[in-house]
Amino acid sequence: MNINWNISQADIDKVKKVLTDNQNAFLRARQLRNVEKQNIVIDKDSIVKIMIMCLLTSQQRSGPNSTVGQFLRLDPFPITIEKLTTASNVEEFIKGTLRQNGLTRYVNRIGSFFASNYRQIVNRNWNIIKELEKLKIADSKSDERKVADNLANDFDGFGPKQARNFLQALGLTKYEIPIDSRITTWLNDFGFPVALTSSPLGDKGYYHFVSDGIQELCEKADVYPCLLDAAIFSSFDNGEWKEENTVF
Repeated sequence: MNINWNISQADIDKVKKVLTDNQNAFLRARQLRNVEKQNIVIDKDSIVKIMIMCLLTSQQRSGPNSTVGQFLRLDPFPITIEKLTTASNVEEFIKGTLRQNGLTRYVNRIGSFFASNYRQIVNRNWNIIKELEKLKIADSKSDERKVADNLANDFDGFGPKQARNFLQALGLTKYEIPIDSRITTWLNDFGFPVALTSSPLGDKGYYHFVSDGIQELCEKADVYPCLLDAAIFSSFDNGEWKEENTVF
């Protein structure tokens, strides 16, 4: 059975409007990184930082002026490969670093998830870098989805959303986006044919269904889904995204 997505000119106009209304630093950064592929860095430190970002943002507010946002903008960033390789206990190091920087929500869970994922990556001899490098030069919806689904399956504390958040933050995806409560709220107001809630999005098939609809809509509107995601995400933050606080 196939789903026939009927997209009207009014639907296309709504997409174009949210992009026009949110021409900010966050959207420009997404254009440069994910569409134009500028300044993409895939190394051990970037993977570690994005892993932490994903685990943090799955649990708490992550706007530009939030505690999470401020932590992720720290320079130098306090969690590095050098520190992880010398830490006697990775989980305790992560928990302690987060607490020292005012992040106290779900730190035990985040520390445990990170330590498990880090151990897996190291045990696989950082082969993840080769897989991500392949995606960097690809321009394929199916390739993006395959890698995202594998990450969701392999990483503790991840699901379909955070797997895509991980790839998008590294600048590797244009089509597969992290569908969160902001996106579902916007889509419900937009008139998505099925009323959406966040909880079923943990199911891979359901996530694919919603993602297919977004991709079809974006194709008709001639815009990449990663840019629609940036516009919708930033529209909830009342103009707070500036050049100096753009981190995702």
